[in-house]
Amino acid sequence: MGGFFGAISKRDCVLDVFFGVDYHSHLGTRRGGMAVYDPDAGFQRQIHNIENTPFRTKFEKDLADFHGSSAIGCISDTDPQPLLVRSHLGLYAITTVGIINNADKLVETYFSDHGHQFMAMSSGKVNATELTAALINQKDSLVEGIRYAQEIIDGSATILLLTPEGIIAARDKLGRLPVLVGKNGEGHCVSFESFAYQKLGYQTAYELGPREIVKITAEGVESLSPAGDKMRICAFLWTYYGYPNSNYEGVNVEVMRYRNGEIMARDEVAQGRLPKVDYVAGVPDSGLPHAIGFANRSGKPFARPFVKYTPTWPRSFMPANQNVRNQVAKMKQIPVPELIEGKKLLFVDDSIVRGTQLRETVEFLYESGAEEVHMRSACPPIMYGCKYLNFSRSNSDMELLARRTVQDLEGDEGQRHLDEYADAKTERGRCLLSTICKELGFDSLGYQSLDGLLEAIGIDRDKICTYCWNGKE
Repeated sequence: MGGFFGAISKRDCVLDVFFGVDYHSHLGTRRGGMAVYDPDAGFQRQIHNIENTPFRTKFEKDLADFHGSSAIGCISDTDPQPLLVRSHLGLYAITTVGIINNADKLVETYFSDHGHQFMAMSSGKVNATELTAALINQKDSLVEGIRYAQEIIDGSATILLLTPEGIIAARDKLGRLPVLVGKNGEGHCVSFESFAYQKLGYQTAYELGPREIVKITAEGVESLSPAGDKMRICAFLWTYYGYPNSNYEGVNVEVMRYRNGEIMARDEVAQGRLPKVDYVAGVPDSGLPHAIGFANRSGKPFARPFVKYTPTWPRSFMPANQNVRNQVAKMKQIPVPELIEGKKLLFVDDSIVRGTQLRETVEFLYESGAEEVHMRSACPPIMYGCKYLNFSRSNSDMELLARRTVQDLEGDEGQRHLDEYADAKTERGRCLLSTICKELGFDSLGYQSLDGLLEAIGIDRDKICTYCWNGKE
């Protein structure tokens, strides 16, 4: 996926942006970038590959050359950025987060004449941020161009621009991602993660609404285009990739995860499905708070039967090669034999996507002496790959464990009954659970219901995107 951070101040703000971007490193592991503006020196920019070395390490040596009172930076899981763009709208730096599903069609439709060209990446694809900038430049102002780009992009586009006059921030048209503005005594910042600026001495000043565009200066925040009425913020912010300290739409991530686990346990107890286990545990790391909530409500003791070894393998997304990633995941898992041998364990994971690493985790637990392994997912079965934020590496819906299992069970006919398969109370839903249990070696499997998940988030459910579970936009 990705994230960004920007700041504008009455003083040099390079260090603020350096640390603010670094605090978004959990959102991507491919590219990192910074662009800085100084009235005398102009724009300075650097992009680094961060697949094998963290953002902070790669950019430390650049800090001596960067100086300016306004800057933006990004963590990108896709294209190199920020980009510097010169057009009739002026010179600006741009970074984006989102996905453009109709990129080829846009290039063909709008830029097929001889007057336009794009730099191709090694894959032959166009850089999505470059394409967004080209769409913006079709209009007579940055604001008009941003609105135009967001309307014709199939997917989503959250945009941050650095201009000589200030920073322009635009939340995507349905607010699938958060954009927050912080304030201190010398200026303002803009960020996805609220904790990132709070650690730097800023306090929350404003949260953009869906589709809203604002201009940020050291002195204040000016709305350039009003927020829309319709919002579909991504539920996975709370269940998985949002950082525990952050708040979105007033709901803290860690608190939501505790509540989510409590609701799962409450419903299992009420339905008489809670197995007799020695410990409740979380699959590290994002499964831990869900498991704490589950343990608190179920009355079963919480434990950590295995921990991740992170000093040399800090990030689960890298490297890109799936076989190597699987081996890295295996190498991370360090057992605590005293909490595994002869024990009946119930694990809670944030989600079950492809199931590959989970199978290896279960095998590892049985090899370490576990008597039983029960698995719970803190969200419903994932039936559709995300087409809005690009947070999953799945290239096909059939890479998703639940969807693939449905195909194995009923073929194309099963694809017409996905709602039933996602409901554990139906015959098809029970069949899905038992089949996955056999395939992955669980003694039992349970998914959080969609109603339970939405209850845990606690905001108007019509404002939450649930596409990956029910295919509804």
